[in-house]
Amino acid sequence: QVQLVESGGGLVQAGGSLRLSCAASGRTFSNYGMGWFRQAPGKGREFVARISWSGRSTAYADSVKGRFIISRDNAKNTVTLQMNNVKPEDTALYYCAADRTSSSEVPDDYDYWGRGTQVTVSS
Repeated sequence: QVQLVESGGGLVQAGGSLRLSCAASGRTFSNYGMGWFRQAPGKGREFVARISWSGRSTAYADSVKGRFIISRDNAKNTVTLQMNNVKPEDTALYYCAADRTSSSEVPDDYDYWGRGTQVTVSS
């Protein structure tokens, strides 16, 4: 089992920045690919970013590319999402997730999920 707890969400103005963190406990964190997803009201869960177990490989949704940065610290069992130049359309509940086999863009591939942290961007 892996327990994931997100933090860092809040209210931010458009154009501002926010840093989300995900703290992991349980099984060896460095064995897992990690991803960030988001879900806006009335919409499905959407891929945001992913990072491989080593941190060498990352990928982003087109909607956040160039604005968001995913990183991880295996010594601290944390993964972060630096959100820059945020837009009102970034408003959503943000989840981190752990994947035992790799790191994917498909929510169903992930084995463990946090409860989410709310991000609200005002215009």
